[in-house]
Amino acid sequence: VQLQASGGGLVQAGGSLRLSCAASGVFVSFNDMGWYRQAPGKSRELVASMTVGGTLVYEDLVKGRFTISRDSPKNTLYLQLNDLKPEDTAVYYCNTVPYDNNYWGQETQVTVSS
Repeated sequence: VQLQASGGGLVQAGGSLRLSCAASGVFVSFNDMGWYRQAPGKSRELVASMTVGGTLVYEDLVKGRFTISRDSPKNTLYLQLNDLKPEDTAVYYCNTVPYDNNYWGQETQVTVSS
């Protein structure tokens, strides 16, 4: 299994980014999938998830600003980040929900300047 996140970068507060997670060995449409993040000095947290049936769940701090989606033919998971805040600065990963420790893959850094 490989899960490779990309699309991060440095943006100013209020800006937007679109993260992608290319999956191989696991199908994003056949598993509950999620985006996780880990900020410096904090533990990893689940910020957005999508069930096989398409139910979306968001952590309160990102609700209304982040949108999770998937492209089944491309076997790719996305996270649209809008109205970014400095507290969104973190390393972002994708994984199944619940996560599988064997699936942690390439992360992408999001840095939001004030």
